[in-house]
Amino acid sequence: MRLTQGAFSFLPDLTDAQISSQIEYCLKNGWAVSIEYTDDPHPRNTYWEMFGQPMFDIRDAAGIMAELQSCRKTFPQHYIKLNAFDSALGRESLRLSFIVGRPDKEPGFALERTEVGGRNVQYTTRSYAVERPEGERY
Repeated sequence: MRLTQGAFSFLPDLTDAQISSQIEYCLKNGWAVSIEYTDDPHPRNTYWEMFGQPMFDIRDAAGIMAELQSCRKTFPQHYIKLNAFDSALGRESLRLSFIVGRPDKEPGFALERTEVGGRNVQYTTRSYAVERPEGERY
């Protein structure tokens, strides 16, 4: 199963050159870039771990790519995403977010169906990744 979250998620993985082009676009618009990672990519898990600090002061795509390479080296079997924030209106608004790193094997999700009260059905997704303890999921 291939996780599809964020922009470009239905496309093949972006190359480093394409990622760098997207970073340049973000910097050209004055957006701050940050890198996050997780081993639990559940769609409701919006709070991934931040890798380093948001890069408010970096105005060069090469510097951000170096930080991304460091994150990939540190967490090779995690999902990694790049976020771009716009502070033009006095608040941090997420403008762009896309996955830039994936584990070798993506375990996927189970769809659980529960019948409740008459003919009502509730659906829940459960990540196969969380069946093992954190740090042993991949």
